[in-house]
Amino acid sequence: MHSLFMPTPLGLLAIRASEHHVQRIEFVDDEDTTPAAEPLLIEAKNQLQQYFDGQRRAFTLPLAAQGTAFQQTVWQALTHIDYGQTASYAQIADAISKPKAVRAVGAANGRNPLAIVVPCHRIIGKDGSLTGYAGGLTRKAWLLELEQRHLSPD
Repeated sequence: MHSLFMPTPLGLLAIRASEHHVQRIEFVDDEDTTPAAEPLLIEAKNQLQQYFDGQRRAFTLPLAAQGTAFQQTVWQALTHIDYGQTASYAQIADAISKPKAVRAVGAANGRNPLAIVVPCHRIIGKDGSLTGYAGGLTRKAWLLELEQRHLSPD
């Protein structure tokens, strides 16, 4: 697996990919390997930079996150939450036809290995409160505010 590290307004992101698929995007404290200049990593970095600049709302990267079939289903459902919108664990559970699996949806959401690109930051509590985020609630709030700032009025 190749890695590329990207400074962002929220700290350092590690982008990890095979030759053909992005497999992990995660906040890290420091670089742990020598960055690689693989074309896919460069494209992922460019798309993430466009997102942070408010110029991109959806990602077009080949993804291959490793997880259980249930996790894969939840992560796929997360990709259907539009830019600037939010959903609850219960709404995702309903969307995947598993309305009683709210806690399992929460656990799968917390194990999402593709931060930002698979928008687990768009999941909020049923009451509208911010809920856990692997990158920390400060980052989650910042990402949600970024998207709200760049929504164009209809």
